[in-house]
Amino acid sequence: MDRPVLLVVADSLAYYGPKGGLPADHPDIWPNIVARELNWDVELVARIGWTARDAWWAVTQDPRIWATVPRAGALILGVGGMDSLPSPLPTAFREQIRYVRPPALRRVVRAGYGWAQPRLAHLGRPVALPPRLSVEYLEQIRAAMTNLRPGIPIIGTLPSIHRCDAYGRVHAGRPAAVAATTAWASANGVPLVDLKDAVQENILSGNANPDGIHWGWDAHVRVAEAMLATLPRA
Repeated sequence: MDRPVLLVVADSLAYYGPKGGLPADHPDIWPNIVARELNWDVELVARIGWTARDAWWAVTQDPRIWATVPRAGALILGVGGMDSLPSPLPTAFREQIRYVRPPALRRVVRAGYGWAQPRLAHLGRPVALPPRLSVEYLEQIRAAMTNLRPGIPIIGTLPSIHRCDAYGRVHAGRPAAVAATTAWASANGVPLVDLKDAVQENILSGNANPDGIHWGWDAHVRVAEAMLATLPRA
């Protein structure tokens, strides 16, 4: 009999360690710690910078998710943190830089973005995705998954914290994101893991990633423990 699959749709916090990005099968990232403890398989669908909107696009467009849903023992939505970060320059602009031609012009545009983003981020707003839209996308995911798999456990997350220079070390959008996500989760019976509680000590220590936003190994262990405490056990 096939083992259940832990389906994780997330941003880069799910697969970055203290020195950078890691392959999806790295044993020390939190999705694999959780799956190992449950004796489940894991399908990690994630990318750097993903918001709740990107998660919805993945659910509707990624055939890996379609193939996993019938076997999924639980879905963890590890998105929402990026939504709450200051994004004074439109996210769409950042995403389009890669398409600028010729390469010399692309380098100039990227350098300009890299100069402006942390300085404008001190304004604290606008955020990458307003809380109202974030929870709309989360609800679309929840409704779609429960329609396909009634009763499937779904776990949401509250945003992590950061001290990232690229975002001006500003996270003024977090309280509104927490309030909106908590209200959505309460209305729909979705348990939440507060990533801040799990990773704060690590982020403020010298053991996290030097970029100020991704975590060290202690944080991955703490997040895994929080997930395991929240997931219903058979």
